[in-house]
Amino acid sequence: MKFYSFQIVIEKEPEDEGYYAYTPNVPGCFSNGKTIEEAKRNIREAVEQHLASMLSHGQAVPQEGRLVHVEELTVGVPE
Repeated sequence: MKFYSFQIVIEKEPEDEGYYAYTPNVPGCFSNGKTIEEAKRNIREAVEQHLASMLSHGQAVPQEGRLVHVEELTVGVPE
């Protein structure tokens, strides 16, 4: 078994109670979930299935990382 690493992004759904998850390195691969934990489980499964399909069609697995770091930033703005 070969292992690959991907960054994932999880965002709050704008009009829903759930969360949207995707990986910038694998275009078209996304999932969602009612909780962050569920979204993480679901995106893992989506990536596994997406890669299996890519490999079965002779496509290379994308590994160049565009996303380097995600962090929350809090700033103060004078009123």
